[in-house]
Amino acid sequence: MIDILIKNALICGDDFAFFRGDIRANGTAICEIASHLNTFPHEQTIDAAGLRLLPGLIDIHTHGALGYDASDGRAESLRGIAKHLLAHGVTTFCPTTMTLPQERLVRCMETIAACKEDIGGAKIHGAHLEGPYISHAKKGAQDPRYIRKPSADEIDQLRNLAPVDIISLAPEADGALAFARAMAGKCVLSAAHTNATYEEAIAGFAAGFTHATHLFAAMSPLHHRAPGVPGAVFDSPRVTAELICDGVHLSPVTLRLAFCLLGEDRAAAVSDAVAPAGLPEGAYSIGGQVFVRKNGAVYMEDGETLAGSSCDMLRSLQNLIAFGIPERAAIKACTINPAKVIGAQNTIGSVKIGKQADLILTDENYNLVTVVLGGIVQDILHA
Repeated sequence: MIDILIKNALICGDDFAFFRGDIRANGTAICEIASHLNTFPHEQTIDAAGLRLLPGLIDIHTHGALGYDASDGRAESLRGIAKHLLAHGVTTFCPTTMTLPQERLVRCMETIAACKEDIGGAKIHGAHLEGPYISHAKKGAQDPRYIRKPSADEIDQLRNLAPVDIISLAPEADGALAFARAMAGKCVLSAAHTNATYEEAIAGFAAGFTHATHLFAAMSPLHHRAPGVPGAVFDSPRVTAELICDGVHLSPVTLRLAFCLLGEDRAAAVSDAVAPAGLPEGAYSIGGQVFVRKNGAVYMEDGETLAGSSCDMLRSLQNLIAFGIPERAAIKACTINPAKVIGAQNTIGSVKIGKQADLILTDENYNLVTVVLGGIVQDILHA
C-alpha cells in the first residue's frame, strides 16, 4: 500500500479545533500530523490548500438509498448502499433493519457477515436493529404484523451471525427491562418507537438503555406536564440521542433546542435514509410497499406519513451549520459522537495519530472534494 501525504489542509484536530497542517497515513492508519511534513518520492501527495480535512462521517442509522434496502438480505443492496454512502462522505455505517420476522433478520445478518470484509464502499461496523420489539401505538412505518415481545434468544442467534451494534426497542414493552439487563454489555439498547412515559423511560435507562433513536420521532412527546421520552433523555446525562437533521423530521428550532439541552457530546446526527433516498422525486414500490419521495423526505403511500429521510450525512452536517448549530458541535455530531455510541471511538471518529485513515476533504462550505478510506483515495465520482 502506498503511503499518502495530505499537505496544507485546514485540519479538524482531535479536539475539533481547526489548524493548518499536513497529515500522513502509513498503510491504513494515520501516522504523522504536523505543521509541515517532508515529502517522499514513494508516497502519494495531495495539496489540500483551501480545503478542510475532517474525519470520515459515520451513519449509525440508515436503511438504504438508490432503491437499495438493507432489509432485503441481498448483498447487492448492501454494496449499493455502501457505495452511495462513500460518495457522500460516509466512511462507516450501521445497516439498519426494520421490524421483520426472525427468518428475514437471520438472512440480513448472514448477508452482513458475507459482505463486511468486502463491501466496496463505506465500511460496515455492525447492524442496527430497529424493531421488532416496539410499540404498536408508535409503530410509524414499521410493519405491525411482526411486532413481538423482546427475546434474548433471538438476538443471540443474530449476534452469532454478525455484529449487532444497536437494538432499538420500546422500554415499556412487555419484558423490555429484563431483556435490557440480559443484553448488558452485548449491544447498545436504544429507546425507539415508544409510547413510554417519562417514568417508564427512566426505568429503561436504569435497566441498561443508553441511547434514543431518532429523538422526537415515533415517541411520546415532550409536554410541559408530561415530559415523555424526550424529557427523560434530556434529564439523563449519560444517555445519547439520534437527531434526523433533514429539516423535515425536526424543525431547525427543535434542533437548536435539542443541542442546547444535550450539549455537544450527546447528540448523534443520523440520516435515517430509506431506499428512495438519492432517487428523483416520485413514487416507488420497494419491498412490497409504496413510498413517495417528495419535499426532501420519504413518505408512505398516503403521502402524509413520514417513512424516513432522503438526506445524507454530508447534507446533515451542512444543514446543522446553516440552522445555527455551532460548527464544532455539528462536526462532532456527525463523527465522534456516533463513533462513541457504537464503541468505536478509539479507531474512528476523529483525526488522531493511530486512528484509521478515514478522512474527507471538503471546501469551506463542506461540499465534498475527496474521500480517503483506510489510507486509500477513493474514486467517489464512480461510487
